[in-house]
Amino acid sequence: MNPIGVFDSGYGGLTVLREFLAKLPEYDYIYLGDNARAPYGNRSFHTVYEYTLQAVEWLFSQGCHLVILACNTASAKALRSIQQNDLQRFDSGRRVLGVIRPSVEAIHEYTSSRHVGVLGTIGTVLSNSYPLEINKLHDDIVVYQHACPMWVPLIENDEYLSPGADYFIQKDLNALVSQSDEMDTIILGCTHYPLIADRIAHFLPSHKKIISQGNIVAEKLADYLQRHPEMERKCSKNKTRRFVTTDSVESFELRGAKFLGESFSAEQIHL
Repeated sequence: MNPIGVFDSGYGGLTVLREFLAKLPEYDYIYLGDNARAPYGNRSFHTVYEYTLQAVEWLFSQGCHLVILACNTASAKALRSIQQNDLQRFDSGRRVLGVIRPSVEAIHEYTSSRHVGVLGTIGTVLSNSYPLEINKLHDDIVVYQHACPMWVPLIENDEYLSPGADYFIQKDLNALVSQSDEMDTIILGCTHYPLIADRIAHFLPSHKKIISQGNIVAEKLADYLQRHPEMERKCSKNKTRRFVTTDSVESFELRGAKFLGESFSAEQIHL
């Protein structure tokens, strides 16, 4: 068994895995949620790097040759260091990819005005990963950002459909769109946010596009495997799914079902 590893600090990456299962159902997957130490959004760069590296090493130990960091904060704060400094300690055939680069590569297909907004956690916004990566590929695109620290707790505590959630959603959206009248596209830079995409759309003018990452990342993963047959051959195809968490199994199964869109059985591990 050589599954594709999918890692997130908690539940949000399950929205990415859901798209993987729809686009590439033949592969084996193992999902790791570090719920015991979540959220990562307000933690330091060093802490996120250490936690993410531990998760990647564990997934490698389970036979994964390819690991996807389905977490914007981990992708922003840890991915580059792991790719440049740590992969050399393992065999040369292992790879770790993130969710920011695929979104950045595709953004020019969505924006007409070349003014783009990003909503994310404090950690993702402070990293400036989206503006930096977008400007590397598309130097004519102007990027605006806003951090939404209340959104993840509201989602994870099943309060995202409440009037209180609407208050924070509208407040944060107003803070973002007030930065530019020309902004026509908004990236949901956190894998939790697809669960409130309808509420976000409700408070935005209809001409502004909302970009969720799951489908884009799934398309890019399919393209990556096609372009790298040496990696594709290492990924086993038995349609198995394994779910692990560093915290309560019962809570992970209950809350995770709404992110994945179906129920599942999980097991607890310690990093």
